[in-house]
Amino acid sequence: MDFFLEQIFTVQVLTMAFAAVAAGATVLTLAMPLFAPDTLNKRMKAVALEREKIRQRERERLAQGSRASLRQSPRMYMKRVVDNLDLNKWLGQEQARTLLMQAGYRGHAPYITYLFFRLAMPIVMLFASLFYIFVVLQLDYPPMMKIAMSIGCAYLGMQSPNIYLKNQIARRQLQIKRAFPDALDLMLICVESGMSVEAAFRKVSEEIGSQSVALAEELTLTTAELSYLPERRQAYENLGRRTGIEGVRAVCMALQQAERHGTPLGTTLRVLAQENRDMRMSEAEKKAAGLPPKLTVPMILFFLPVLFVVILGPAAIRVMGLR
Repeated sequence: MDFFLEQIFTVQVLTMAFAAVAAGATVLTLAMPLFAPDTLNKRMKAVALEREKIRQRERERLAQGSRASLRQSPRMYMKRVVDNLDLNKWLGQEQARTLLMQAGYRGHAPYITYLFFRLAMPIVMLFASLFYIFVVLQLDYPPMMKIAMSIGCAYLGMQSPNIYLKNQIARRQLQIKRAFPDALDLMLICVESGMSVEAAFRKVSEEIGSQSVALAEELTLTTAELSYLPERRQAYENLGRRTGIEGVRAVCMALQQAERHGTPLGTTLRVLAQENRDMRMSEAEKKAAGLPPKLTVPMILFFLPVLFVVILGPAAIRVMGLR
């Protein structure tokens, strides 16, 4: 056994093992995109179903004279808890509905889920932290200090749904911002070729899906709303509210003004496309300018020691050999 261990922990064997691990990690990194699931078709089918629901809602409203709501069925146990405890009154926020739309969660079911987790997460975090602090860790702190730490964990659990939503909104908005200037260029080409605004939105939503699924969803919903809502202005306002991006809101406002005052739509789209492209470039330059300060600490900790070993290592080995 000792001979076997000595043979394993030699320099040659360790070098070969590290090289094999590095080669395997490289192959895995290159192969991961090939096995990534393609969710474009699934998301576009969901948008198509959403459009059909909007159409059905508007038909019922026109037929019955009452406004029907577009809602999905939430989980029954969540709905019972929310209704029995009247969480819509105590925890409900109009801002939460806007955040859910901006994160890509539409309908009544995500709102019920949000209210349920606003109630459940503090309780779960409180009991989990109490068990972990008092039983597992057994910290040598006063009981009031331990209870205060558990209350802090409960507060963190209460804020966790909002933190999750903000992270989802940031990711979705970044995806839309990157693809929106290209979508405006495509829309400009469609409008100048003689297409209507609805046809331009529909065509752009089909073409931009490979670059940004979120933007394709929003444009598809806007196409449906332009076709079935009583006022086109409301469809543009809904698009700006669902995305929460200033560039998209500016385009929606320009479309409203062009439709109201009869200004040329092609010129407006060309100017807005250039502005959004400049904004995207300025954000990329801002991130590039912030890289040197961020790379300072990794370079000091990881790059410089390796560089010193590579440069001074042969000299040190030769000096030791001469002795």
